[in-house]
Amino acid sequence: MTRVTTLGELAASIAHEINQPLAAIVADANACLNWLDADHPRLGQIREALGAIVSDGNRAADVLIRIRTLLARSVVAREPCQLDRIVADVLPLVRPELRHQGIALQMSLAADLPPVLGDRIQLQQVLINLLVNGAEAMRDVPAEQRRLVVRAACETVDHRPGAVVTVEDRGVGLGGLEPDRLFDAFYTTKPGGLGMGLSISRSIVEGHGGRLWATANPDHGSTFHLALPGID
Repeated sequence: MTRVTTLGELAASIAHEINQPLAAIVADANACLNWLDADHPRLGQIREALGAIVSDGNRAADVLIRIRTLLARSVVAREPCQLDRIVADVLPLVRPELRHQGIALQMSLAADLPPVLGDRIQLQQVLINLLVNGAEAMRDVPAEQRRLVVRAACETVDHRPGAVVTVEDRGVGLGGLEPDRLFDAFYTTKPGGLGMGLSISRSIVEGHGGRLWATANPDHGSTFHLALPGID
């Protein structure tokens, strides 16, 4: 029974983590086909879309490599990372979807964040999950209220300088739910959701010696906090 449960969790994890880059690849490929059918194909846009397809294909491959490494119980190489740089790297991946949903994005990234020791791809996964989760939480709120705020600041983490990233949405909020319940595997409040994104994200963050938690906003929505200790 334990083996079956583990396989189910693994399959759900793979499906969740590679679904986003695969969906982006299909969307960009369809756009290329439409542009090629035009009398005067937009070669610049086609070239840009093909570059995005290559990037998303590599991202999906990187996720699978990390999963294979996990199964082999190998140690993922970690290196000094800047969380503000990682935030900047993932925004182009989610910005088209935010625009499509009419979500305003606000950012406040401190310039003095200490470097953290981590795996860049895994931390990108966490931030993408938090951003997508925040966007999905606002699907049923009026368009003028849809705002996602991303902040990065230097704070004390485990009695030493660290970096904290918060993702604040104006969505439906926690609805009285115990915040930690959101991180349970297979728990979801979204139709068709797998309930794996936040569970995977917390596992990654804790594996980096950090913390990931959620709080309810005083008025509307919720905020997710990602805290990682700086390099000694």
